[in-house]
Amino acid sequence: MAGSSSLPTRTSLRVVDEVEDVPRRVVARQSTQDLAFTHGVRSVGFLTLVIVSSIGIFLGVQAKPTLQHYGWSFFTEYRWLPNLDTIGIAAAFVGTVEVAIVALAIAFPLSLLSALFVSDWAPAWMRPLLIRLIDLMAAVPGIVFGLWVLLFIQPQATHVAHWLSEYFGWIPLFKVHTDVHYPIWDQAPGFASYEGSAFIAGIAVSMMIFPMATSVMREVFSEAPAGEKEAALALGATRWAMVRTVVLPFGRSGIVGGTMLALGRALGETISVLLIISEAFKIKWNILESGTATISEVIASKYNEATPAQLSALLTAGFVLFLMTLAVNTVAASIVARSRSGAGTEL
Repeated sequence: MAGSSSLPTRTSLRVVDEVEDVPRRVVARQSTQDLAFTHGVRSVGFLTLVIVSSIGIFLGVQAKPTLQHYGWSFFTEYRWLPNLDTIGIAAAFVGTVEVAIVALAIAFPLSLLSALFVSDWAPAWMRPLLIRLIDLMAAVPGIVFGLWVLLFIQPQATHVAHWLSEYFGWIPLFKVHTDVHYPIWDQAPGFASYEGSAFIAGIAVSMMIFPMATSVMREVFSEAPAGEKEAALALGATRWAMVRTVVLPFGRSGIVGGTMLALGRALGETISVLLIISEAFKIKWNILESGTATISEVIASKYNEATPAQLSALLTAGFVLFLMTLAVNTVAASIVARSRSGAGTEL
């Protein structure tokens, strides 16, 4: 009887099981360095949010008088005539989009091919050097690219613009109001129509957004699963077939995200555009023809001589540009983050 009483009963076993099934609470004790890093990162992130929000609130408040005075006509009026109380950003908005599209059309294929070469074709000893050169290119000031295009590229780019207008002038985008069949074309009346255009400005901006887009694409391409790449090559695929079936599907989100990040940079470029274009407040879709305007260029060129009313109009234009770039960069950042996590891929 004494031995049997020492045996655990079914009830006691059930109690022990219930006690053992209770999850233990794990308390992570961070070191002083970890706590300092965590709070520092949170503080920097919160400060960034405060700064961006403060800029948006400031521009929105300062733009209120202009929006109350002009209403929606501020967004549909293309002329900028403060003395006649006629102000609008329609022409500058169209010019901003045109310059950005030209820049993307030039930079996108260069960035994509460069990123693929660095990640999958370049020799191992050359790859770090190319990465450093691309990153160094991103640190070059915009005024350097602007002067380079203005003094060196523009005289050569006018030949390209003339060729496009001569053979593709039937497309409104490439039409130039001058005699494209003049015997000595660079001495034709209206030859200056090829200079200071959205096409020339787009070349300068493309050189500035090229390293940003290339860096994002290369980073995503480098994260493509090595097992799938080696399996494709083992099955007899060529290097291009491997890139086409493995790397590009995996990096699709990175391509889109890098392109949109570059678009956000192109929308706000100021100095290089200010040096190159011939300012003209007129809505036109002829990217090869001289004369255009962008929102950032208008703010930079009109700021010094602006009256309080004109300054409010410039701040309103800045608020529109702020919202454009914020929307583009937010979407691009979400796409890049999704691609880095591997979500949305077919592998």
